[in-house]
Amino acid sequence: MLAKNMLSNLVMPLKPSDTGHLALNWMEDTGVTHLPLVDKQNLLGLIRNADIYSLDDLDKPLGRQKIPFTRPYVYADQHFFDVLQLASAEKLSLIPVLDQNNKYIGSITHDEIIQNMADFTSVKQPGGILVLEISTQQYSLSELSRIIESNDAKVLSACITSSSESTQLEVTIKVSVMDLSSIIQTLNRYDYIIKASFANESMYDSLLHERYESLMKYLDT
Repeated sequence: MLAKNMLSNLVMPLKPSDTGHLALNWMEDTGVTHLPLVDKQNLLGLIRNADIYSLDDLDKPLGRQKIPFTRPYVYADQHFFDVLQLASAEKLSLIPVLDQNNKYIGSITHDEIIQNMADFTSVKQPGGILVLEISTQQYSLSELSRIIESNDAKVLSACITSSSESTQLEVTIKVSVMDLSSIIQTLNRYDYIIKASFANESMYDSLLHERYESLMKYLDT
């Protein structure tokens, strides 16, 4: 998934002639805390709602006021993971997107980011989930896939959580079947540590929500 395929239909860029009042109204309508300021397709920067609230005159054009702009963006052909990384690192509610001529073509909001994250983790597809604890030396996705496929199942998605203070990885795998018993038995024979397993979709949704929290803290801005 590329950035150009994730653009929001709701976000309208601000112009230098627009006022602080208009900006705040648009932010409230679209559920974001940032909006791009664009002049003839040139991205001037992002405006935060907090900076607008601090203005002395909300009826004065934004282009005539001193506002501490930031200018984060991605290019249209960058991958979804680049969008996610920038949004999380900069704590942004939307990401401006530029074409190869550095012209503004649209924005990606956190709603689009969450939707694409759901697609990448196969939320919409039925299946069970396994949580394994594996050492960095032992970890091999190809080996895990081989074991799972030997039990007439497929790996739909995999997520790895690690800590700089540990050599252990927590590997969360969603598979294409709900009955996990044969897969678990085979994994046990290969001495894999199974921390948890879920064959109920609502339980999987709960686990997925927990995994999202660390990535989605920027939504609290």
